[in-house]
Amino acid sequence: MSSDRRKFLTVALGGTALLTTGCMTKPLRPANADGTYCYRIGKSYRPKLTCTTGPVPSAQVESQARDFGGSADRLTVYLVRKRWGDTEHVISVSTPGAAPAQTVPESFARLRLAPGQHVLTATWPEGTAGLEISGKAGEVLVVEVIGQVWVWGSKYRLEPGTIDDARERTRNLRLVADVG
Repeated sequence: MSSDRRKFLTVALGGTALLTTGCMTKPLRPANADGTYCYRIGKSYRPKLTCTTGPVPSAQVESQARDFGGSADRLTVYLVRKRWGDTEHVISVSTPGAAPAQTVPESFARLRLAPGQHVLTATWPEGTAGLEISGKAGEVLVVEVIGQVWVWGSKYRLEPGTIDDARERTRNLRLVADVG
């Protein structure tokens, strides 16, 4: 194969790969007319939807949350829910003294709590899971909601995460709760 032909094929393949990567990124689904947000699985005429129970925060609040900044007088906790095996259930994450955050698959939430020690509890139809966290005013923590859903049941757990990883993982996720 000639050098010119090899260069042409390399450029053509590289250009095709670059153009198709944009098609592989799912766009954010818009909120419903009533303000709720639904995670959709399936492309058939009868998809399975997992929807928030209340309206999601505005686009302005979501944009502010994507900065992963803290609050001067509160402990800020980001809940990130994005795993390939997590495809259903509204998971409620709560701690005593604060309103629960309702999450759906492929979403994230922000909790602003009083500084100190807290026990986060994730609740789903088949069980609960907990994680003890602590932090001071102005600190930002990330907690991953990790789940797997199978025909015979589902299992979830909460694990600490990193801000850099959360920024990457939430790029195409919807903010579904802003508590505190």
